Amino acid sequence: MDKPLIFVRERRKVVEGEKKPRFAVVGVTGTDLKIYAKHIRKMEIEEIAKYLEAEVVYLNAGKEDEEELD
Repeated sequence: MDKPLIFVRERRKVVEGEKKPRFAVVGVTGTDLKIYAKHIRKMEIEEIAKYLEAEVVYLNAGKEDEEELD
């Protein structure tokens, strides 16, 4: 794996218009980066990725309103 990866997902209990960060970092590979925040804003994730020359991978969070797969 040549390029560092940052795995993130959307928080589950996000309310429309809420002013709290919307994403949670699930994991990081290819770097010694440590993140101490529970939740982080998308622009912060993208800025960190730009600095590290990393790729951001957005995971499906399995939202409650989506239909379950059979």
